[in-house]
Amino acid sequence: MLSDIEIAESCNLQPISRIAAKLGLKEDDLEFYGRYKAKIDLPEVNPKAKLILVTSINPTASGEGKTTVSIGLADGMAKLGKKVCLALREPSLGPVFGIKGGAAGGGYAQVVPMADINLHFTGDLHAITSANNLLCAVIDNHIFRGNALKIKEVYFHRCMDMNDRALRDLTINCEAGRMKGCASYTRKERFDITAASEVMAILCLATDLADLKRRLENIVVGEDENGNFVYARDLHVAGAMATLLKDAIKPNLVQTLEGTPAIVHGGPFANIAHGCNSVRATYTAMTLADYAVTEAGFGADLGAEKFLDAKCRIAGIQPDCIVIVATVKALKLHGGADKVTLSQENIPALKAGLPNLLKHIENMKKVFSKPVIVAMNRFESDTPEEIKEVIEACGEAGAPAVFTDVFLKGGEGGTALAEKVIWMCEKPSQLTYAYDLNADIKTKINDIVTKIYGGDGAEYSEEAERKIADIEGKGIGGLPVIIAKTQYSLSDDAKKLARPSGFKILVRDVIYKGGAGFIVAMAGDINLMPGLGKVPAAEHIDISSDGTITGLS
Repeated sequence: MLSDIEIAESCNLQPISRIAAKLGLKEDDLEFYGRYKAKIDLPEVNPKAKLILVTSINPTASGEGKTTVSIGLADGMAKLGKKVCLALREPSLGPVFGIKGGAAGGGYAQVVPMADINLHFTGDLHAITSANNLLCAVIDNHIFRGNALKIKEVYFHRCMDMNDRALRDLTINCEAGRMKGCASYTRKERFDITAASEVMAILCLATDLADLKRRLENIVVGEDENGNFVYARDLHVAGAMATLLKDAIKPNLVQTLEGTPAIVHGGPFANIAHGCNSVRATYTAMTLADYAVTEAGFGADLGAEKFLDAKCRIAGIQPDCIVIVATVKALKLHGGADKVTLSQENIPALKAGLPNLLKHIENMKKVFSKPVIVAMNRFESDTPEEIKEVIEACGEAGAPAVFTDVFLKGGEGGTALAEKVIWMCEKPSQLTYAYDLNADIKTKINDIVTKIYGGDGAEYSEEAERKIADIEGKGIGGLPVIIAKTQYSLSDDAKKLARPSGFKILVRDVIYKGGAGFIVAMAGDINLMPGLGKVPAAEHIDISSDGTITGLS
């Protein structure tokens, strides 16, 4: 079996103009980045396509293959003669060189050029990093130059697109020296990973350049001596930030191994951000195709909940069908199986792990009122009894399960799933939400925890209590809540697998993101700057003298 990078490098890519033509785009609609990548610059959008959201169970060490299934599903729909377009997130360099690896799919269900997409791509994440850090530099320069705004607390942090735990806790020392009117000061600072930054969220939620600039102006940089918020607009830098992002806001067009159009744009993580690709990318895919396939990060309790409760409300869209991805191996891990023995039949572990999948099905159907299909990534070790157990359990839950072979067979392995999805998209449904947008912050958090996670509510640190009182005391309301927590469990404890109950989550901090337009609740020990593992993926990535890349996946 060839590696992912070997498969990607051996395929014959079509010129991107030919891929664009499948969507009715002309060269005047494109800004080319070489032969195989382009940015789309549509003057108007009219989202009309059927929208399919791909999500998953809570991730495990065995991997579930959500992006791989998304790509294979789109290729399968294309094989059935449907006009389809993918809308995926851009990978972050942090996971690429860390533990998780890239985010361009796998096997014979990939978006290409894979190496470019997983690395610098069209420079969007670098532009976001630069815009973010420009604001940080201006904040500290303002304080150094006399602090006319009387900034007392700084909430906005620097970012970098790399896992680096050494940047989680820093001290800034600014020496005025002989400069007249300037102040020496010391303050605490930290870096977030770019995917968790508010500028990333803003880029992904902005509908156009004017909306982008408005959102940048509304970033809360901190508080003054009187407890009033200080905004980016007070520092007169939003225009410069928007200028840095003028190209990054445009969606990127690439292709799958089988030549299906794919828009890859924006990359917020779902455990520490809202986990969806850009609104502009989704709008564009829904304008140009009859079917748009998109995904939301990590498990359905994170990415899908935020897609449905936040992005759909902000963008005015809703999915026609939801696909939940799982594997027999992952379900056995949730049921307590040893990862060394996952290839052996283990019905008791499978039965113990199935409640995790069933809870996600229940949430999508009963809380959000959407039709659901389960896509099971097939492994050679899956036994007939294990397959029968999954199909029967999903059928009883009202969600047909389809075993797919997209990793090995690409679109051919995804046609059975595609047929079921096309059929399911014709079922009428109306999106409902987990919480009332006008409820108070604690009520929204409680609704998410009780309805989506299956817990008993939330507990709050003194800091979180203070922040909630401060936000609501300023009259800020009517915003979605983004809960940042571990992706491995329905709870905020990564060790509680399957379908835990009788738990509460601990909200230790609450952050008002004025530009993004949502409230972030930090739960458990989640961190906005990931670290590298004991053996980072970077140790296995190399390039030869002829430019051949190895180890990238």
